[in-house]
Amino acid sequence: MPLLITALGACGYGSRAAQTDVTPVEAKGAKLSADDVRIGYFANTTHATALAGMETGIVQRELGGTAVKPQVFNAGPSAVEALNSDAVDMAWLGPSPAVNGWARSGGKALRIVSGSASGGASLVVNPKRIKNVGDLKGRTIATPQLGNTQDVALLDYLAGKGYRVDARTGEGDVTVARTENKVTPAAFEQGSIDGAWVPEPTASQLVARGGRVLVDERTQWKDGRFVNTNLVVSPTFLKAHPDVVEAVLRGSVKTNAWIGKHPDEAKRAVNAQLEKLVGKPLPTKVLDRAFRSTEVTDDPLAATLRTQAAHAARVGLLDKPDLRGIYDLRLLNKVLQDAGRPPADDAGLGASWATGPARPHESRAPRR
Repeated sequence: MPLLITALGACGYGSRAAQTDVTPVEAKGAKLSADDVRIGYFANTTHATALAGMETGIVQRELGGTAVKPQVFNAGPSAVEALNSDAVDMAWLGPSPAVNGWARSGGKALRIVSGSASGGASLVVNPKRIKNVGDLKGRTIATPQLGNTQDVALLDYLAGKGYRVDARTGEGDVTVARTENKVTPAAFEQGSIDGAWVPEPTASQLVARGGRVLVDERTQWKDGRFVNTNLVVSPTFLKAHPDVVEAVLRGSVKTNAWIGKHPDEAKRAVNAQLEKLVGKPLPTKVLDRAFRSTEVTDDPLAATLRTQAAHAARVGLLDKPDLRGIYDLRLLNKVLQDAGRPPADDAGLGASWATGPARPHESRAPRR
């Protein structure tokens, strides 16, 4: 069965253990077909949709009396495991853990139902030690964890530049050191690593400590866009409660529109959530830079997911997977159509049964 050796999502900024003590906005109004929906996300600015949507109450308002039960994860695999064990119903995830969760479960663990973020990842280096790509030889570069989205990006980049690295051990012409994001800034400052390919806000934290961006990952993609964060759902929950999933998607789409129109307010909302989750807000300079490098988007950028899976296979972290059916964009496209917007494309990776309208929820048994 095709799978990542260890598919790990980026750890949250200043990450703690997974927690469920986030105080959600009060549920008000009529309930949908479930009493509640359990939603996972990370304490990263690349999860701005989730952070702002929860802080402002936009998502909860779309759900009415169906309560949001948020759960914050440090990494994608724990979120996928939570989906597998019916501990959460939906989650914002990076592409690598989504692909791995799909492959390992034979397509039973999840469906991608929306995009959330593009960009927001860079290779930041110590400019005194590394001035160009040729200076990477013999250096130590950190990534969040083995097989995570940024780990795959770095390994693929190094291979393209002629460097040989054992993907499993991280040893070779360049040493790839898998390091938690909360540790990376201090390791960089102390000189134990020479750089890191990391998501936001860690990349901006390194820049604030004197680092220089050697590779903005946006430059490696056509039009500078690639999937960094998706919204996924348990297929069981999607089948039983499509009305709830649709409400969360409306909240996600409305949150992204609000972020686009009110960037300063969105930064404050995201930072307020980060302070609640990790105990401290980001400095303004770091937060501003992290926002500039990240684009919130409803488009899942499905073609780039296929490419990222190909990159993982090329560096030896993934057998070539069959991703057909990983997307179900029916409800997202219904929400977009209602908003007068064009549909999102699944790049041919939607299941054949996902071409028609979502089934109504009236006949579904509520989860009580």
